[in-house]
Amino acid sequence: MHKTLRIAAVTAACALAGGALYGAGAATAGQSTANSTHEPYNIGLLTQDIDAYYGTTTDGNGVYQASPDSPYAKDLARIDADAERYIDRAARTARHHGEKPAVVFDIDDTLLLSLDYEKRNNYGYNGATWADYVNRADRPAVFGSPQLVNYAESKGVEVFYNSGLSEAQRTAAVENLKKVGADVNLDTGHMFLKDKEHPPAYLGECAAPGAWTCTTVQFKAGTRKHIEDDLGYEIVANFGDQYSDLDGGHADRTYKLPNPTYFVS
Repeated sequence: MHKTLRIAAVTAACALAGGALYGAGAATAGQSTANSTHEPYNIGLLTQDIDAYYGTTTDGNGVYQASPDSPYAKDLARIDADAERYIDRAARTARHHGEKPAVVFDIDDTLLLSLDYEKRNNYGYNGATWADYVNRADRPAVFGSPQLVNYAESKGVEVFYNSGLSEAQRTAAVENLKKVGADVNLDTGHMFLKDKEHPPAYLGECAAPGAWTCTTVQFKAGTRKHIEDDLGYEIVANFGDQYSDLDGGHADRTYKLPNPTYFVS
């Protein structure tokens, strides 16, 4: 997960009922860029708001966790309920038209929660500490997301993953997803990670070997295009916690999950 831009920004409103959908014909999920026209929100108050939104507590091992009774958890539950209803309809419609339905999930803070890392690093980012954190493979699930993965599979919808994690982090990502119960299609044909040394040709010029210049949107949208155009699937839903997970098309509907701790352009 290369965080090109990490800013603490309260985006709890992004997941209010009806606001979780992001894309054509749906309400946007909130503010997508920082507002520089006035004095920024006080960072001390901001971190308190973030803790209140997550219902942040520490478990017996001193790990920061979100509360299942928090506003964050309730927002996710509303998103998941809408997504299940939609997946059921979309899968039937796609098959009626002779299409192979698929869903695409981001991983970081869409399936695996990084709250403990964010709290301990004051909402900053360091490549080495992030890699160590990911490689421990012990992140908790984002509430409801593993169940949504399994629900999609139960409806005959192909599950894919589209993540900014690197190839070097694949083993840890697979292990962690298995731990939280998202043990569906965790092979290389379904989990697309960044491979800057041996990039796939379908990403085009921005992914030249040894000269990677792809933005997050180019990488993720290019991967979805590959899933649809080359693999022959119809992506009925795309899930992510960042706008850059969702922009660029190649999905019938997009779902923006709440994440007030960082922003990836």
